[in-house]
Amino acid sequence: MKGVVPTATLTFITYLIFTGSASPFDLVTGIIVAISVGLLIGRYLVQNDTKAMNPTRWLWTVIYFIWYMLVAETKSHVDVMVRTITGKYEPGIVKVPIGVKTDYAKTLVANSITNTPGTVVVDLDDKYMYVNWINVTTEDPEKVKGEISADFEKFAKRIFE
Repeated sequence: MKGVVPTATLTFITYLIFTGSASPFDLVTGIIVAISVGLLIGRYLVQNDTKAMNPTRWLWTVIYFIWYMLVAETKSHVDVMVRTITGKYEPGIVKVPIGVKTDYAKTLVANSITNTPGTVVVDLDDKYMYVNWINVTTEDPEKVKGEISADFEKFAKRIFE
């Protein structure tokens, strides 16, 4: 039964958010769907139930989501718009060291980088990500990390490690 409760809980919350309703029919349907998903895939997704149900991690997830949507995305969109209009950019692929350990944290960081305009993770191994960056200002891996992935890693560590 490992992983069923965290997976079902997240599924139920997601279901309620996307249906936008809390009618009795939606609640019952959401519970059935959530339990089914939890039973089917929970054991494959969750390694530690206690860690997954930690309210502090969920709070950091919400904080990260809000920060990502309001700050990181906005800054990236404005930067790409300005570079597109002015034509001032130097694209290239840079090597970025990875400072997180778990696969979930690495995935969060890589997806966050890819989803923000101007950067795309093109390869990932245990120690480095290779990022196609719209404006390469430096090729020093530590400086690149500070500009591209440091903020994402800070949140990924709090959520997954």
